[in-house]
Amino acid sequence: MSSKIAAPRGTQDFFPPQTGRWQELESRIHALAHRYGYGEIRTPVFEATELFVRGVGETTDIVEKEMYSFQDKGERWMTLRPEWTAPVMRAALQHNLFAQGPQRLYYIGPIFRYERPQAGRYRQSHQFGVECTGFGGPEADVEVMALAMHLFRSYGIPVTLNINSIGDEVCRPKYREALLAHFRPHVASLSADSQRRLERNPLRLLDSKAPEDQPFLDTAPSFEQYLCDACRAHFESVKQYLEHIAVPYVVNPRIVRGLDYYTRTVFEFVSDALGAQSTVCAGGRYDDLIESLGGPSVPAVGFALGLERLLMTIEAAHSDPKLERSGIQIVALGEQARAVLVTLSALLRYSLPVPIFMDYEDRKLLAHLKIADRNNARYALIVGSDELAAGEAILRDLVGRSDHKVPLGKDLVPSLVELVQ
Repeated sequence: MSSKIAAPRGTQDFFPPQTGRWQELESRIHALAHRYGYGEIRTPVFEATELFVRGVGETTDIVEKEMYSFQDKGERWMTLRPEWTAPVMRAALQHNLFAQGPQRLYYIGPIFRYERPQAGRYRQSHQFGVECTGFGGPEADVEVMALAMHLFRSYGIPVTLNINSIGDEVCRPKYREALLAHFRPHVASLSADSQRRLERNPLRLLDSKAPEDQPFLDTAPSFEQYLCDACRAHFESVKQYLEHIAVPYVVNPRIVRGLDYYTRTVFEFVSDALGAQSTVCAGGRYDDLIESLGGPSVPAVGFALGLERLLMTIEAAHSDPKLERSGIQIVALGEQARAVLVTLSALLRYSLPVPIFMDYEDRKLLAHLKIADRNNARYALIVGSDELAAGEAILRDLVGRSDHKVPLGKDLVPSLVELVQ
């Protein structure tokens, strides 16, 4: 007897009722992005490996440790998408979108990273994110942060917005030297990853989670001390705009983000809904990325959030999240009723914009109603021999626990429309 084949480690299968929660979240995201003027973009699941090496950075954890890369039959190196920003910018360049002016784009879809699976982190996970290009001022930074905050507030999730500025090519070299001067005397005490990255990219040390690095990170100089006048003015304006639109924030000098393309504003939304404080959304400005991919100099800012972790946070913040009941369970009590209701269910699916469920087995009424509960149906339309004889059906409200008699003839659909809407 052959053994069962399971899903690969770090991946998940989704099925009802979980998929209902995913659909509700995705529907809310689409509506919110539309409200802010963003249009959806979809890119291939795999891209040329070079895109991520150039765009994300050779010294990042993603490129060094986490990418799923392979050679195709043409001996070209390909990589399953580990993040969305570089592919979105590649697509915008390839299709000449930047020539049309500023772009507001959003995405929903899977990413792939080889890492140790844990709660909310999988080898195939899903992200929602936005990319706002063509605006170099702080207004765009605040727009994308406000969009993310809007989503969290719509679910009643308490979050804290942490912000920082990591400067640009003008002031970053001075900060780099300050970090080198701070860390070099302690290099022997740093983690192996930090020792390797110190000379190549000392900013990456600030993102380290290694316990042995923490004492030296706690005393590291903050970037705000080294900002040039332009970056300082930009950051001050970001803070002022956030105050004007009542989005509270905390300046956190430890935020640098893990990708090389970030400049100036970086931010994270954190929540303690899952216990220990954890990041549920992160992003920032990346004014140099598009040019590094061979395109024009176009400023840009965006964020990404993991949908698995967001759903976990929603469930933790609301101890028993219930999907709103919807649709009608067609209940046939007996063969004659079933013959009538099979045809009727087809008519209802054309006429009513709600789910229509029907079970075709002979069952008692209680068993049918249990199936209706499992389907999360709002109503049950019940027909047995007595109802057939009377030319009517019983519409039971499964929430209000009330019954209504409705005609089985040509007036059935208008009667149901009036009652279920």
